[in-house]
Amino acid sequence: MADMEFEKSPQTYGSHQAPAHYQPGEGCLTIVVRVPVRIVVLVVFVPVRMVWDLLVVCGRAVDRVLLRPLGRALVWFYESVLAPAALFVGKALFVRPWVALWRYVVVPVVTYGLVVPVVWIYRQLLTPLGHGIAWLLTALGHGIGWLVENLLFGPARWIYRRLLTPVGHGIAAVLGWLGMALFVWPWVALWRYVVVPVVTYGLVLPVVWIYRQLLTPLGHGIAWLLTALGHGIGWLLTVIGRGIAAVGLGVWAAVVWLVVTLLVTPVSWVYRHILAPVGREIADAFAVAWRIAGYISHAVGRALKWLAWNLVGRPVRWFYQVVATPVGHAVRDAVWRPAKKAAVEAGRAARAALRSARETVRQARQEAWRALVGGPPASTPVEPVARQTRRLGDTQQTQTVPGAAAGPEISLHKQG
Repeated sequence: MADMEFEKSPQTYGSHQAPAHYQPGEGCLTIVVRVPVRIVVLVVFVPVRMVWDLLVVCGRAVDRVLLRPLGRALVWFYESVLAPAALFVGKALFVRPWVALWRYVVVPVVTYGLVVPVVWIYRQLLTPLGHGIAWLLTALGHGIGWLVENLLFGPARWIYRRLLTPVGHGIAAVLGWLGMALFVWPWVALWRYVVVPVVTYGLVLPVVWIYRQLLTPLGHGIAWLLTALGHGIGWLLTVIGRGIAAVGLGVWAAVVWLVVTLLVTPVSWVYRHILAPVGREIADAFAVAWRIAGYISHAVGRALKWLAWNLVGRPVRWFYQVVATPVGHAVRDAVWRPAKKAAVEAGRAARAALRSARETVRQARQEAWRALVGGPPASTPVEPVARQTRRLGDTQQTQTVPGAAAGPEISLHKQG
């Protein structure tokens, strides 16, 4: 076992000795700042945290006891009172007057003052008059058409088919042949046998030979010369640009080195060794102080809650369970339930009296109206007849007893 332990890979020195919350870069400045800052921040934060917890508790109590019931009451008031009232007022002011105006003024006036007369005039006057005019125009058109067809178009059609069409075809053929002979064939012969050979052998072939044999080699040589000249100029500009870039890079490297050496390194050292540890310790002090103040505040709150429960809550609960609950049950059983039962019976009796009074008044009104105006005699109310209920108490004989409840229907097989 000792050999196996010695054969393990050695750990880095000091890695197993560092605390759990060790931050690299801590020094004497961090140790000096940590304890006083935490003490001062704790002393400052304890009353602040207690006041904060008291405000949170008061806010929750106000929300639970006042704001939520008030919100529910406002919602109920809006849904049950304000919205129906606003809807009723809106309808009464902006909907019902216009509906009544449209229904009882505009519609009757337009219907009986405009639509009905116009419809009557259209049906009784304009429709028969239009039918008569249409019939008259149709008959007149048929007569005129028959006259024109038989007196004018028939002879003209015969002259066109029998005389003008053959003569026109012959004249068109002669004129077409003369036009081709005078205006087409001479120009076609001139283009085919004079213009095309002259242009082809006198202009096109010499121009093509000059382009292929002279201009193309000359253009290739000029293009090669310009390409070589462009390559030389590009190489020269590339060399000059590289030199300028090298000089610029050197100057930029020198400037960067000076900035890093004279500005960035000191600022980084100050931030890393002074500002960062001090800020981290102050932030940790605030967090630790706020947490400890919370523990203290919660402990004080629990102590106050325990005192309030033992001094007020427990006696009140004992009084409620031992004194108020039995007294309330006794009052409910001895006073409230009999009073409720008496009120229900009184209400039923009052409703029955009101119903009988309404029935009496209705009958008296009917009798008075029948005596004044006349009419059929009032029908005598017939008492409802109790339904004959069939009982099967005896399996051999079936009997019916008026008003009796139905007996259980049991088959012979189940009775054994």
